[in-house]
Amino acid sequence: MSDLIQSWLPSANSPDSEFPLNNLPYGVFSVADGDLRCGIAIGNRIVDVTGLEAAGLLRADPDAEVLDAPFWNDFMDLGPQVWATFRAALTAMLKADASDDAQDAITTYSVPMAGATLHLPFRVSEYTDFYAGRHHATNVGTMFRGAENALPPNWLHMPIGYNGRASSVVVSGTDIRRPWGQLKSPDHETPIFAPCRRFDIELELGAIVGTASNRPLSVDQANANIFGYVLLNDWSARDIQAWEYQPLGPFQAKATATTISPWIVPSAALIPFRTATPPREKPLLPHLADTTAMNHTITLSVTLNGEQIAHTNADELYYSSAQQLAHHTTSGCPMRAGDLLGSGTISGPEKINRGSLLELSWGGKEPFTLANGDTRTFIEDGDTLALHGTAKGNGYQIGFGPCTGQILPAAKDPFQT
Repeated sequence: MSDLIQSWLPSANSPDSEFPLNNLPYGVFSVADGDLRCGIAIGNRIVDVTGLEAAGLLRADPDAEVLDAPFWNDFMDLGPQVWATFRAALTAMLKADASDDAQDAITTYSVPMAGATLHLPFRVSEYTDFYAGRHHATNVGTMFRGAENALPPNWLHMPIGYNGRASSVVVSGTDIRRPWGQLKSPDHETPIFAPCRRFDIELELGAIVGTASNRPLSVDQANANIFGYVLLNDWSARDIQAWEYQPLGPFQAKATATTISPWIVPSAALIPFRTATPPREKPLLPHLADTTAMNHTITLSVTLNGEQIAHTNADELYYSSAQQLAHHTTSGCPMRAGDLLGSGTISGPEKINRGSLLELSWGGKEPFTLANGDTRTFIEDGDTLALHGTAKGNGYQIGFGPCTGQILPAAKDPFQT
């Protein structure tokens, strides 16, 4: 028997839909030249929850409108109990046995997804990117330090991360211009300033912090405070990174752009897909230790110009998003509603499971061939890269929508508009 929750909207009941009633992801949309509005994806339509709230038909906060701004941050900050209550009320309006009044309200306050433009679904408060995939960390470490020193001594004890640029986060479909930067010269001594020659992607999962916090969180508290998840592509200029990363890590190499999928999949929608982290080689300190299954089984893939070049699964992450968030707070670092935590590249044990071109081409030494006969080591101008992700249930699937970007040539003069 299927676990699909039946809706009176036929398009939500297809097993091929990314947006069944089991999902109900959060987004921001506009139609024609209209205002940006908060919406929920269901089947092939978007429910205008900004309109429902203004009409008094669906409210998260009885005392204030929190969906009248073009982002979900105000709603996030209301906390997990409000998220659950709102989700239950919307589910009731969309279930197969919904009242005629509820169906009329949804019909009035919804639009076809095909005619809508999708925007960043939340205001990114801060952005931190982690390095939580062991296969990726091992591959990269092997390339640069040798197999015997692939993982630094701290890697098996805590999730490693760096603070990125919230201003660089863009929604799927945004074109990405090849960056300029300082690169090693052929003599490896005098640098040059030139367009990036080794532009890359990173296949990641992004976790979004729900409510603000000014104190350390346990792993369980952190897990409860994750509002939802997006696909995340951390565009990476590998040659800029190779010159700049010592001693403080990546900087300009990661500042060009970070693309996220347009829909925030609620944590609640992914509960059926929770799974344990991989076996621990060394026990974690008690404040980071696993208390329950907090990873997720989500099938992930990468396409280049429409052709799949890699596939893996989110269950490969050595550290869950909850562990990443808990570690981030241990110093007393304040977290805000809308903080974005990237998982780091998610790769698997085989070559086809590698979530970056750096790994797929082994640092550019092993070009791979596409179906049309072209070869690649890194991204070429005009290429479109896309990340895809689905959690596959019994008779339904949970999707994120596409996470795509096309690479435009570097500006001829980066200092001229």
